[in-house]
This record gives sequence, structure tokens and C-alpha cells, in this order.
Amino acid sequence: QVQLVESGGGSVQAGGSLRLSCAASGRTFTNYAMGWFRQAPGKERAFVGGISRWGGSTYYGNPAKGRFTISRDNAKNTVYLQMNSLKPEDTAVYYCAADAYGLGRQNRPEEYDYWGQGTQVTVSS
Repeated sequence: QVQLVESGGGSVQAGGSLRLSCAASGRTFTNYAMGWFRQAPGKERAFVGGISRWGGSTYYGNPAKGRFTISRDNAKNTVYLQMNSLKPEDTAVYYCAADAYGLGRQNRPEEYDYWGQGTQVTVSS
């Protein structure tokens, strides 16, 4: 089992920034590629981006490209999502997920093995 706990969500005005963190415990962190997803009310869970096991490769969904950055600190068992230039349409619950021995580019929720509880991000105009 892997336990994932997100933090760093909150309310911000459009154009602002937030950094989300996801702390992992329970298994060897480097066995897992990590992904970030988001889900807005009434919408499906959507891929934000992913990062490979050692952090050498990152992948982004279209809404995140050029504005969001994923990184990981394997010494701290933590993955981050830096979000800049936030827009109201970025409002959603953000989830981190772990994919055993994955590459980080998997963009479907069913490809991930473990999930955090989510953290709310609200962007006001």
C-alpha cells in the first residue's frame, strides 16, 4: 500500500500561483511514477501531468502546458505541482496518484494504482 496526502490547495485570484505537494508513504517512492489529475464539478477526472520515477521526464496535459510544473524530491518522498498564471477554469479538486513502475506519461486514471484524497483549488476572477 502507498498512502498519498496532498496539501497546498486554497483560494487564489486569477493570475496567482499555488504549489501543491503530495507526500507519499508506505512503499519505495522511486518504484512509482507520479501523476496529477483534477476534477471539476460535473466533469471527469482529467490528467494534469506526470513525472517519471527518477524525475527525468515530465508530461503535461494541454491545460497545464506552459503554466504548471511538476517536480519530485525522492529524498522527501514528495511530488510537487507548481501552478502559475492560474485561471478560473483551473478550479477543481486536485489529486496526486502513483503508478507502479510507470513512465509518468499515463494520462488515464485507471492506469494509476493509488490516489490521494484530493485538495481543493479555487481560482476567482
